[in-house]
Amino acid sequence: MSQRGSVVAPKRILLVRTDRLGDVILTLPMLSNLRSCFPDAFIAMLLRRYTGAIMEGNPYLNEQIWYDREDAELIPFGAMKSILRKHDFDTAIVVYPTFRLALLMFASGIPVRIGTGYRSYSLLFNRRVYEHRKDARLHEVEYNLNLLKELGCKSSSAPEFLIKITPQTTERVGELLREAGVGPKENIAVLHPGSGGSAREWGAANFGSLAQKFVYNNTRVIVTGTDKERSLVERVVDTSGNTAISFAGKLSMKELAALVHRSKVFVANSTGPIHVAAAMGTPVVGMYPQHTPMSARRWGPFTDNKVVFTAKGPLYCDRCSGGSDQSCECMQSIPVGEVYAAASSLMERNDRVSRGRTSLA
Repeated sequence: MSQRGSVVAPKRILLVRTDRLGDVILTLPMLSNLRSCFPDAFIAMLLRRYTGAIMEGNPYLNEQIWYDREDAELIPFGAMKSILRKHDFDTAIVVYPTFRLALLMFASGIPVRIGTGYRSYSLLFNRRVYEHRKDARLHEVEYNLNLLKELGCKSSSAPEFLIKITPQTTERVGELLREAGVGPKENIAVLHPGSGGSAREWGAANFGSLAQKFVYNNTRVIVTGTDKERSLVERVVDTSGNTAISFAGKLSMKELAALVHRSKVFVANSTGPIHVAAAMGTPVVGMYPQHTPMSARRWGPFTDNKVVFTAKGPLYCDRCSGGSDQSCECMQSIPVGEVYAAASSLMERNDRVSRGRTSLA
């Protein structure tokens, strides 16, 4: 449900998504839809620098505009307003709403401002969409695409998640694997135990035990994470009996995408990299809390090539629904054996599909 006046085809569009990596990945289908609906429009995206790398080479995007400086501090309001005014946008779509962003779009004089109708500052938008995302009745991708209906732009095909990987990036990942002693024909499973504070976590002990099971099945295990997650990754490696290999802090965003594309399966909590893996076509296994706003129904990997586990426990368990502590007793209800069985099944199924394609080539 929305408020709409007459629709005029936009010529200069700003897509605003200034939060985390996974959120940006789930916004990718908006770009292909916008380009399909408005092939001659200038399309820019306002986002943070650390997520920008994943957008490099996207053919549907004309320009990336940074919302923060190199030190990750936000660009001051006045300076940001000047940047946007110079671009002379006629349409802004605020996917991730905050008061600052809503005011920025208004102050920049952008004529058409699309955003939620359910915030105290929603009057700053003049095309308001009335959907409560916290109810998780739809997937985040579907909520995002619904915003485009305000421009008369409707999805006519399956959502497209396009991440461009260069041969140089693929070769760099190959070098890292060779240095780690992983051969070019060995099966790889990638485990990503962290969440960057975005979700409840399954725990290092579980990921370490899972790594052991993969190794027994002649699958090499790479454990990924940011430099800040190094200690978590090392705990997983320790629990695996040092059979898993740490890639903590070694990969750029595009290198992570290249690695998961090379792997047979990707296992993670609800976090940005699980959406990168899904976008790359890699089978994924995800662990999610039962808390509705964090649920797989809204935040699950947007692919059929997946298995999702949801923690058992009360819907609004205090330890799972709030606070800065990412641990949660309910998440421990997800059995390691079942996760391994699901991952193995996905690997086998995709191997059969690959062999079938080869035989038909």
